[in-house]
Amino acid sequence: MANNHLPGPHRKIIHIDMDAFFASVEQLDNPELRGKPIAVGGSEDRGVVAAASYEARKYGVRSAMSSALAKKKCPDLIFVKHNFKRYKAVSRQVREIFNYYTDLVEPLSIDEAFLDVTANQHGHESATEIASEIRQKIFEQTKLTASAGISINKFMAKIASDINKPNGQMTIKPHEVLLFLERLPISKFYGVGKVTAEKMNSWGIYNGYQLKQHSLEFLVQTFGKSGQHFYNIVRGIHNSPVQPDRIRKSVGTERTFAKNLVHQDDIVSSLFKISTTTADRLCQNNSKGKTITLKIKYNDFSVQTRSKTIQNFTQSKELIYENIIELLNQKALNLPVRLLGVTVSNLEIEEERNLQTNHQLKLSF
Repeated sequence: MANNHLPGPHRKIIHIDMDAFFASVEQLDNPELRGKPIAVGGSEDRGVVAAASYEARKYGVRSAMSSALAKKKCPDLIFVKHNFKRYKAVSRQVREIFNYYTDLVEPLSIDEAFLDVTANQHGHESATEIASEIRQKIFEQTKLTASAGISINKFMAKIASDINKPNGQMTIKPHEVLLFLERLPISKFYGVGKVTAEKMNSWGIYNGYQLKQHSLEFLVQTFGKSGQHFYNIVRGIHNSPVQPDRIRKSVGTERTFAKNLVHQDDIVSSLFKISTTTADRLCQNNSKGKTITLKIKYNDFSVQTRSKTIQNFTQSKELIYENIIELLNQKALNLPVRLLGVTVSNLEIEEERNLQTNHQLKLSF
């Protein structure tokens, strides 16, 4: 057996994940959809599934799957148009529950977050009990269920939250971490995708114990920068703190069309609308950006992207649109267009934070 010494210090981290959030909200609001396989987003013939109910997941329907493939897997699948305004309202309710227990809340998305409850608002000693209370309050206030993982760091808490879904929780205590990781299939490691898992399998690595037998040098040589990460996590080492002020790195808008766009005028008109929506979102987030990116997906599902970094930060829809059209004119559009996207990154708020951090580092020496 490998060395089972687990380095400290440890935090009390909870990962909360709302169960099939978009789909569950739709089933809550529309009783006729309850117990049925539904997909939120897209349409029966076009688009992409944003979320699938657990009834649909039994057929293999997953988020980010094309609507056509989802319908093929589940012929009785019901497609529901998304209602982001409603989802955001529920998300705010859930966030208020989190904040009752701790100020250290790091949202990962609209439906999941990390909480550091090591030093919580009410002096609770048990993170497991806090997670139970949070899940109960979420259900009482929203009538929706959530799953939770509790452990010593974000990596372990994230893995734990997937074990007893839906509507359950799992605690992995400090003395359980290393043995748990050694037994965990490599495909279940958070952050190890299908391609990486297959590569690991080719080296005879199917679980944490087998991963642990390889040296840091081997892992870096074989997996590049990720090698250090794999070396650490299988030993229970993940020092990333819960960051309540996570900085948004980009703001963007994508649109999948009911019919492919083949005429330049239609593409240009659509890009104006998408650029305007992106600019509006920048204003809502009080952000400006320098890097503007155009994304085009064709009817054969091939994707092209092209970016341009301008001199000054902007949230102007006119300036964004002007640069998007310039990027469009640099492309040869040889196929019908299925999807268009406009993203603004390299945000001003991000750069300001980096400058503040650098300043603080200098002051500390």
